[in-house]
Amino acid sequence: MLNKIPSVAVVILNWNGKVLLEKFLPGILASNYQNLQVIVGDNASTDNSVAMVLEKFPEVKVLANTVNYGFAGGYNKILERVTADYFILLNSDVEVTPNWIEPVIRLMESDKTIAAAQPKIKAYNFKNQFEYAGAAGGFLDHFAFPFCRGRLFNIYEDDNGQYNDTREIFWASGAAFFIKSKFWEETVGLDADLFAHMEEIDLCWRLKNLGHKIMYCADSEVFHIGGGTLQTENPFKTYLNFRNNLIIMQKNLPPLEAILRITIRIFIDFIAWWHFLLTGKPKFTWAVSKAHWHFFTSIAKTNKKRKDYQKPYLSNTGVYGGSIVWDFFVRKIKYFSQLW
Repeated sequence: MLNKIPSVAVVILNWNGKVLLEKFLPGILASNYQNLQVIVGDNASTDNSVAMVLEKFPEVKVLANTVNYGFAGGYNKILERVTADYFILLNSDVEVTPNWIEPVIRLMESDKTIAAAQPKIKAYNFKNQFEYAGAAGGFLDHFAFPFCRGRLFNIYEDDNGQYNDTREIFWASGAAFFIKSKFWEETVGLDADLFAHMEEIDLCWRLKNLGHKIMYCADSEVFHIGGGTLQTENPFKTYLNFRNNLIIMQKNLPPLEAILRITIRIFIDFIAWWHFLLTGKPKFTWAVSKAHWHFFTSIAKTNKKRKDYQKPYLSNTGVYGGSIVWDFFVRKIKYFSQLW
């Protein structure tokens, strides 16, 4: 155990998640950690979530936003009102284990350069299988495609102890995101313009550019349902993923690298555009087109953000030098262990 118990705030951003809160709040409240507060940050829900929490879970603090600011903006607004040494941004569709907090805090306390971390994330409905949103730690390929140890595209590995090594990664999952509050304040939190999807990757990238580490803690484990707000087969989610990926490349790569990699990345996206069109998914084709248009029209705004608070790219830890798309679809590599 820790000699001095840092204060921890578990903050669950909620939007119409009454059923999920009823299901998973009891386990969160039973977490084996002494200096803990549990907060529900409500993003203008209309399903009586707040009333239910106040009635059934009086020990939970409720902080409400007056409008839905999205995942990124919603958390920024809520965490302005939270005081703790550590913030844990926890999705409402996550089942925790009793000792999920202490191992991660112990790891982060051991190294002052660690800014953020995640636990092992497995599937709620397939308890021995790694889950889409984070698995055993997040990585990027050369063209900023995100992927995870334990999950490449639609291939999910069983947990056979192969990723029981605590190690540095590139990005930590927003499903169960641990961050030292001082580093949250240093980076001004999440980029609200991203709205949702890849905002945690952007934050981790900015933290790494400032010289901090992102870690995966194998001694902590949670179970995630996934798709609680936006389902995978959703054109708006496709739009956000394509748009936000280009934006975070512009924000965080050195200028010349950004130009080169974004140019290649747009060509790769164009292949996806044709795939959606030829497989009878015109809404997804339009989502990619709209994502590119909005990326180009926001270049000046994104560039100003970069000038405001970015420093030169410092760390390649967690970056795969190849193309995960090429390796998966052409070379038929299906498992993380085959990449290096």
